[in-house]
Amino acid sequence: MGNGLACMPSKGSDSGVGSKGKRGWSSRSQRKMSAEEELMHRRALAVAIQQHQLSQRFEGSLSRRIDGGGGGGGSMSRRIGNTSSRRRDLPDSLTNGKQAPIFLENLETKKIILVHGEGFGAWCWYKTMSLLEEAGLNPIALDLTGSGIDHNDANRITTLEEYSKPLMNYLESLAEDEKVILVGHSCGGASISYALERYPKKITKAVFVSATMVKDGQRPFDVFSEELASADVFLQESQFLVYGNGKDKPPTGLAFDKQQIKGLYFNQSPSKDIALAAVSMRPIPLAPIMEKLSLTAENYGAVRRFFVQALDDRMLSPDVQEKLVRNNPPNGVFKIKGSDHCPFFSKPQSLNKILLEIAQI
Repeated sequence: MGNGLACMPSKGSDSGVGSKGKRGWSSRSQRKMSAEEELMHRRALAVAIQQHQLSQRFEGSLSRRIDGGGGGGGSMSRRIGNTSSRRRDLPDSLTNGKQAPIFLENLETKKIILVHGEGFGAWCWYKTMSLLEEAGLNPIALDLTGSGIDHNDANRITTLEEYSKPLMNYLESLAEDEKVILVGHSCGGASISYALERYPKKITKAVFVSATMVKDGQRPFDVFSEELASADVFLQESQFLVYGNGKDKPPTGLAFDKQQIKGLYFNQSPSKDIALAAVSMRPIPLAPIMEKLSLTAENYGAVRRFFVQALDDRMLSPDVQEKLVRNNPPNGVFKIKGSDHCPFFSKPQSLNKILLEIAQI
């Protein structure tokens, strides 16, 4: 299939193939893609399960010491802006066909830390992890406190620091000369922002995937407030609130039902991934998304940031994403056409291509 562009005949082309032939070609192509997707799904899920086990030991024995380097992002931002507009029209598939996988060398770092969003866990990155590993990178997905297979009760989490502790512990454990790329999804953007403020010298780049890229003094919830309601109204009226400490106490979390999750998060995702999410997502701790972040130019502002927009996102609308980029300009912006709030499910290849490009900057 090559890059997925050349082999697709246009509607008006005179290819010498009749309508029946076209239908036959399409049917064979769909069956092939279905088999390849099934293979990819099984392989990547096995990788994710293995990664779960490794992450519990903080990957200490597997750490690779790779020299990090600095560098400004001004001129590179213009280059990324141009490539992002081209990338919007690229088709997304789960295979490179006969094309050999890209294998990257001579990078600032090959270690990419994947930080999930609210309600998710390390499990949600299984496709991304497999694709990055095929390119020779070292992806590591972590469960934040009370998420994924972490044993802590989400209703007992009272601060962003506590919620982000597994990420902070991992960064603290890195060798002095070791750097990583952080990738945060949705409200995981708050955790990687917090990490940028705490450990700027250990992070070479930060990637916000349809994420809460907040400014100093802003809460992650503020990013959603225009579409949901003000915090006061939301806390008074929301049917999604969880009262883990009793109805007479302040709410401790949020929980959406399956239909709401499908509509908000997975409007373009495969049914298998929606089923996986339905049995894997956990209640969302409320305190971390209601906490204001303190971010400084000396720490948070010293690390290059990149934003990945999902253009069919119903949880964090494209308009809100554009506003985030305007109000807190990153070093580069990428856009994925046809992606819902979770491009690691709906557009895994497009997301992978972007992450590989950022890794090479």
